Amino acid sequence: MQATPCSATARPAFELERAARRAIEWLLAQQQPEGFWVGFLQSNCCMEAEWILAMHFLGVHDDPKLPGVIRTILREQRPDGSWQVYYGAPSGDINTTVECYAALRAAGLDPQSEALQKARQWILQHHALSQIRNFTRYWLALIGEWPWEETPALPPEIILQPDWSPFSIYRFASWARGTIVPLAILSARRPVRPLPLERRLDELFPQGRGNFDFRLPRQHSWLSVEGLFYLADRFLNWYVQFPWHPLREYAIRLCLEWIVRRQEADGAWAGIQPPWIYSLMALHTEGYALDHPVMRAGLDAFNQHWKYEQDGAIYLQASESPVWDTLLSIIALLDCGPLPETLPALERAAEWILSKQIHAWGDWKVYVRHVRGGGWAFERANRFYPDVDDTAVAVLALARLKPHLRDPRPVDAALELATEWILAMQSSNGGWAAFDKDNTTYLLTRIPFADFGELLDPPSVDVTAHVVEALGTLGWPKHHPAIQRALRYIRQEQEPDGSWFGRWGVNHIYGTGAVLPALRAIGEDMRQPYVLKAADWLVAHQNPDGGWGETPASYVNPALRGRGTSTASQTAWALLGLMAVDDPRYRPAIARGLAFLVERQLESGTWDEPEYTGTGFPGYSVGERIDLATRSGQLRQGLELQRAFMINYHLYRHYFPLMAIGRALRAGYTACL
Repeated sequence: MQATPCSATARPAFELERAARRAIEWLLAQQQPEGFWVGFLQSNCCMEAEWILAMHFLGVHDDPKLPGVIRTILREQRPDGSWQVYYGAPSGDINTTVECYAALRAAGLDPQSEALQKARQWILQHHALSQIRNFTRYWLALIGEWPWEETPALPPEIILQPDWSPFSIYRFASWARGTIVPLAILSARRPVRPLPLERRLDELFPQGRGNFDFRLPRQHSWLSVEGLFYLADRFLNWYVQFPWHPLREYAIRLCLEWIVRRQEADGAWAGIQPPWIYSLMALHTEGYALDHPVMRAGLDAFNQHWKYEQDGAIYLQASESPVWDTLLSIIALLDCGPLPETLPALERAAEWILSKQIHAWGDWKVYVRHVRGGGWAFERANRFYPDVDDTAVAVLALARLKPHLRDPRPVDAALELATEWILAMQSSNGGWAAFDKDNTTYLLTRIPFADFGELLDPPSVDVTAHVVEALGTLGWPKHHPAIQRALRYIRQEQEPDGSWFGRWGVNHIYGTGAVLPALRAIGEDMRQPYVLKAADWLVAHQNPDGGWGETPASYVNPALRGRGTSTASQTAWALLGLMAVDDPRYRPAIARGLAFLVERQLESGTWDEPEYTGTGFPGYSVGERIDLATRSGQLRQGLELQRAFMINYHLYRHYFPLMAIGRALRAGYTACL
């Protein structure tokens, strides 16, 4: 690469090399003895609050984690008394705040304590109880603070729907189906474990419970699809109280069998908190004692790798990311060499990753029948739900690592199975989703239950880009039919401003930063106008400090795309995209971005990043990008993202900057530092 003149403020190249060395040393020190890496997966305090409420429901009152969990909730309270969905949110979230308040009261905190007084004042000022989501309604119903008949009915008979039915459980996204099955049991049985009288939430009903409107809000006309579903929900709620349910007990028995079969080796379910915690309560409701092996394993899982302790506070993670973190750490180290001192760590990581490939059939097999298993999951134990994103990045990492391993033969076998599985999971529009193929039954998003997160898992550009990059790294040509279909999908999804939406990362910086390296990997002409338009968009959104940042609020306000406080991870994504384009006009922006990373690196070798740059749910219900210009009024959430689920992956701040620095060093961008 030809060097270009450096500015007067440029620094010596050795500073970038020094930053890389320090970051490598820090990363090597974090590797676990088994060979993997895993960082704290931070979300919001609903996780801790729901655990407290679940333990009350189950009758577990002596868990030694409780003081640390309470400390976490109090530590995360905002000055105004509320709790938020992501760091720096402009306002608190009504659902998180109500659940935290209920949990603290269930744990015995005095309602006149400063924390609860502030929280109560915020709840009453914002009329929060009248606006809570259905999940929060369920939690309040379970503890006797909300009438069950004013929650959406989830009939367990849904388990009887055939696979071809639009209401089959397999038409829901994997995370939704794992939650719906146990919740359907609870919805049918309507169990209540009331709080003690002195801990009830009477103070949240200052006009009295009899004067409070508990009814489900109806947002649409009776003649609309939503109106018809609302009527159906009223009927189903009446049916629960009807004395004759011909298939109910059979359906509940099938639900129980479905749940028990899907418990993972670590005791959890589906690798995420909601299916896990609802399954424990559903099983207990149906007579499973706390000392039953299934219940004991599920409860003990909270004591293993799912908790994270920090300064005496105990955070309960919504999920865990060892496979994802390990794969991206491998790529970061490869981007820097690999160096002789990193090869032993890479060998151990490869062995661990290969041991985690899933050969068994999961739920994906319902609609993808004629293919062997070969994917990877996000977590260390989640055999029913391998995902395309982890599998694509595994292919990318292993293909690059293979020449440096003592014995590459296990990698060849793993890559063969993984690519076969990935190709079978391509959706009809050419893209790839995370867990399922053609998971696009949009009718499901109209039911009253669907007022949170996402119920569907349609294809997304970022997952598709990772698949394309992996196939390109394997040497697959651009004209391969699968890649051609994917490329058409990617082109169709590009925004008019040149960026791409980020489904699993915040947001357009993530999407754009994923697509550009993928295009380069398959040999796309990086001088094409649509490619340069994307790069121009990145440059136009660089902050004055040289970094890039984007707030999660961009999921509801298009004006905030690419706007926000500079972060290490988002700066790295932008740099990876611009370096993939490899055009001289972008070198000054790349130099400023690299300088930002060097300047912000801590003495320890890593970076600080309190901002949330990972996405669980944007909160659109449909699970994909929408036209905010025409549908923003339908979201029923503001910049606080009350229907969304945002994540701070604590290793994003490290391995993505290391990738950017490593690629800059290898490509010769040091000439402009």
